[in-house]
Amino acid sequence: SIFSFVGIMLGVAILIIVMSVMNGFRTELTNKILGFNPHIIIKPYNNEKINSKFRKQLNENFPKIEVLDSYTGEGVLINNDYAKGLMIKGLDPENKKNSNFLKKILIEGKNNKIKKGQIIVGKELAIELNLAVGDKINLLSSVYIGTPFGALPKQESYTIEGIFSSGFYEFDKNVVFLNLYEALYFFDKTVSDINLEVYLPNPLKADDIKDKIEKI
Repeated sequence: SIFSFVGIMLGVAILIIVMSVMNGFRTELTNKILGFNPHIIIKPYNNEKINSKFRKQLNENFPKIEVLDSYTGEGVLINNDYAKGLMIKGLDPENKKNSNFLKKILIEGKNNKIKKGQIIVGKELAIELNLAVGDKINLLSSVYIGTPFGALPKQESYTIEGIFSSGFYEFDKNVVFLNLYEALYFFDKTVSDINLEVYLPNPLKADDIKDKIEKI
């Protein structure tokens, strides 16, 4: 009886411990992923632009959501003889949520408001290319510009203002941050091309909210 009781007790204890660890891991993983990525992204199209009327309707219909301006595109980082494709994300430096977000993930550099000519890179990318705050890197845009020698990719030089660590290897290696308006200029876009990032109190309801937004 004693051995049976101890065996059942150990089995239940191990089951509780394993479930607690897995639930904690799932919660931590979900928080990191959802904290780095928006729950819904609204993009303008040719016949449907994001204007002040749409923003007002969005705020009136969903008063509890948080909406941020952003623009994301793809580019190529060039450093000496090294070239690497990156996801370039433009953030509005005047938005408090963006400032708090950058302040939370920055491990080097104190400026959480990205200015013109500045860039923030991930820890893994900085380690791979031996980059530090104050270094300069070149980015090639996916946009081509006309020159006397024909169409060439747009190229800009940026100073590393900070290094961030999100906790995810792929994010830290493949994502960089620019000032929102610098990103628009880099990709030859205007303010009418700005995307809206929507953050919900309950991310699991993203599909329901998305369907309602599409009807506005």
